[in-house]
Amino acid sequence: MKEWQSMAIAVLLGLTVRWVVSLNSYSGAGKPPMFGDYEAQRHWQEITFNLPVKQWYFNSSDNNLQYWGLDYPPLTAYHSLVCAYVAQFINPDWIALHTSRGYESNQHKLFMRSTVFVADLMIYIPAVVLYCCYLKETSTQKKIASAFCTLLYPGLLLIDYGHFQYNCVSLGLALWGVLGLSHDWDILGSLAFCLALNYKQMELYHSLPFFCFLLGKCCKRGLKGKGLLLLIKLICTVAAAFALCWLPFCTQVEQTTQVLRRLFPIGRGLFEDKVANFWCTLDTLLKIKHLLSPRAQLMFSFLLTFLSLLPACLKLTLQPSVRGFKYTLVNCALSFFLFSFQVHEKSILLVSLPVCLVLNEVPFMSIWFLLVSTFSMLPLLLKDQLALASVVTTLGFAVVSAASFPIFEDVSEEELRLKSFSMRVQRHVPGFKVPTKMLKTGFLVSVTLMSLLTLMSITVEPPHKLPDLFPVLVCLVSSLHFLLFLIYFNVINLWDHRNGRNQKKIN
Repeated sequence: MKEWQSMAIAVLLGLTVRWVVSLNSYSGAGKPPMFGDYEAQRHWQEITFNLPVKQWYFNSSDNNLQYWGLDYPPLTAYHSLVCAYVAQFINPDWIALHTSRGYESNQHKLFMRSTVFVADLMIYIPAVVLYCCYLKETSTQKKIASAFCTLLYPGLLLIDYGHFQYNCVSLGLALWGVLGLSHDWDILGSLAFCLALNYKQMELYHSLPFFCFLLGKCCKRGLKGKGLLLLIKLICTVAAAFALCWLPFCTQVEQTTQVLRRLFPIGRGLFEDKVANFWCTLDTLLKIKHLLSPRAQLMFSFLLTFLSLLPACLKLTLQPSVRGFKYTLVNCALSFFLFSFQVHEKSILLVSLPVCLVLNEVPFMSIWFLLVSTFSMLPLLLKDQLALASVVTTLGFAVVSAASFPIFEDVSEEELRLKSFSMRVQRHVPGFKVPTKMLKTGFLVSVTLMSLLTLMSITVEPPHKLPDLFPVLVCLVSSLHFLLFLIYFNVINLWDHRNGRNQKKIN
């Protein structure tokens, strides 16, 4: 009973913080002619409500694709259509064709914020609560702590309720998928992952581990008996989900091709804004866009992404386990973010969700990562006038995390899940130990550096000759952190031989 009361408090606190953040500015507020992501979401409601389905992804006089053309999968379009029907009932001017472009009012802002709030309350928050409640071999205290930290993670709050997006929908669906696969509800898990992928194409980050885990599970059961039956059920589930979502766009080859072109805009180049990934960081030293052709950029991006995620995916396929699945989610998402083609700064949220899933296992490194991931979006948040909201929510998250997880009490090899790796290295280098004290020092240096850069970005004018100085420094610092995190999570994944079944249950 006490556990559910604490969970209720965590949810109420999370909802309160969400609504307070929503009182701030949003992307593109008062900035014509394109405005920002807020207008993009509103415009998609306008298009899906006023135009036939077959015209949603095509350029026309009524649908100028240069003005926030729809470039998300069909399920996002259907969600926009549902929101549009509600908007039409309240005030038709909000979605009137052509005349509603750039519409801004307090009433409309309340409506748009409410659509995110309702989606979050229906999809993401219940998944977080159930996932934390049903964590295996975890104390009640850690379950509640994980829920508090996940619900108060500032990155998602600032993007969905500040900047304005619906990441809570795709991440919530992905979390339902993890919940399903973690408890052998394979059909539910498969369906949830398919819906997530049909809502946001960036969910490809999570789809590869999902495929490897289920393939390994089927092979382990034997492809002539139960394994074959499970494989058939999963294929049918995935096929049915995709067929329902894509049915209106599969009547003509031209329709399907156009949707795919919109979802994967290869022509936009390797990267655009100052995103904290490998390519943008490398570009500060070597102008990669000038040195390589667009085709070469695409090939190098694919090669590095594939090689970086291959070890974790191979292990998961050969040795499928729930623990390995969660760590492979982290590794694959981080590999995609660092090395893949055309990544946005907000895509780090797709890495943050899997990291939240392992908060109870490696709290020190997980909390550190979540702080860095929020910091990496600082230039975008400052652009949206969310400086105060960003600082307050990050400080609040840090305080809650420190109170929930005594992260500095025991930063040992066992707590960091590096004991197996350390023992393997000791076979070749006697006396080797992971420098845990250096990690504590590194964390403090990292937090200090991020704090200083945040303060300078807010208060100091950059030199006229270097107007992008602070965004570039944020990008460099964040990407170096992410590369180290990629190494760390791969190490504990590849050298962790436990599958979660042989540990004693914690009451």
